[in-house]
Amino acid sequence: MFLNVSQLTIRYPGAAQPAVDGVSLGLAAGDIGVLIGPSGCGKTTLLRAVAGLERVSAGSIALAQDTVSSAEVHLPAEQRRIGMVFQDYALFPHLDVERNIGFGLRHLGSRERAARVREVLELVGLGGLQARYPHELSGGQQQRVALARALAPSPRLLLLDEPFSNLDVDLRERLAHEVRGILKAANATALFVTHDQLEAFAIGDVIGVMHQGHLHQWANAYELYHRPATRFVAEFIGHGVFAPARIHQHGGEVVVHTPLGDLQDVEECPLPSAYEAGLCDVLLRADDIIHDDEAPAKAQIVRKSFRGSEFLYTLRLPSGDMVMTHVPSHHNHAVGEWIGIRAAVDHVVTFERGAGAGAPPAPGVPVVHGIGNAPVA
Repeated sequence: MFLNVSQLTIRYPGAAQPAVDGVSLGLAAGDIGVLIGPSGCGKTTLLRAVAGLERVSAGSIALAQDTVSSAEVHLPAEQRRIGMVFQDYALFPHLDVERNIGFGLRHLGSRERAARVREVLELVGLGGLQARYPHELSGGQQQRVALARALAPSPRLLLLDEPFSNLDVDLRERLAHEVRGILKAANATALFVTHDQLEAFAIGDVIGVMHQGHLHQWANAYELYHRPATRFVAEFIGHGVFAPARIHQHGGEVVVHTPLGDLQDVEECPLPSAYEAGLCDVLLRADDIIHDDEAPAKAQIVRKSFRGSEFLYTLRLPSGDMVMTHVPSHHNHAVGEWIGIRAAVDHVVTFERGAGAGAPPAPGVPVVHGIGNAPVA
């Protein structure tokens, strides 16, 4: 791994809990990692520690197998060859684009510097704009200039701290896709912080979900969504609810009994002995619930959110349990109406009945109970 964070802990004086608590992760050269989580979860503190802007209390950070941070070692930020893109872009308003990008290239001759500026401007799709000033650029263009400036010195690692938060929602996701393409074209290794799931999914090869200083899971977007390692990840990523369930053996098959009926043919589902009396909670995603007028199970619409091509319905079952479902928007049912639904669960994910979402991952490798699941580091 090019970036290796091992059992990293960061404590601030007077704080009751560490800002970062025992976090370990690895990032391969050329990959884009994303840290996501609620405000105050420790993701920006972790990014700043990698940059050399925060000292660590325990654990270590290594770049290309060279330890740059530990309780005994602290390589200054300016010696780490790390580029940073900040939330506010930090462009110099009195300098044109060429001089903004060339600011970190003063060790080069004027001809070499101008050539490198042109090269990175072409890379970010802003060729020919080197004479413009920041106020003459759109927000998205300013963001690309900030990215070009960070890439210009050829850093060995690029760090991006919520770089799209000042942009409108539609532009954020589009720019995330574009920035991913730019970083891949530059063969850059990058670590990115955001609170927006769509950004994380659009840009990241691997995504880390943090909560209260703990890293709950470090995996690709598909694994996070379908095989969450902890209850917090299951609740934080995507739309879904937990429903009470019981796992039991029926002949040679394991069956998960839920308020929507039995889930069968569930390969690698945990045995009933995994939970006391087989009682557990099963995760039901909105895309696990299908609107079907012919289905015997009925549910009442208690809330609806129009999403353009679809509605997100929140439904109450006769048992009182709640589920959610995505329904094409031409199925425009009224709040209070009863509709038919059925479960179509391809990834059965279960957790201990009533377990708290905020519980940190268990020491060592967290294991998820689910179809096709392998332990997630």
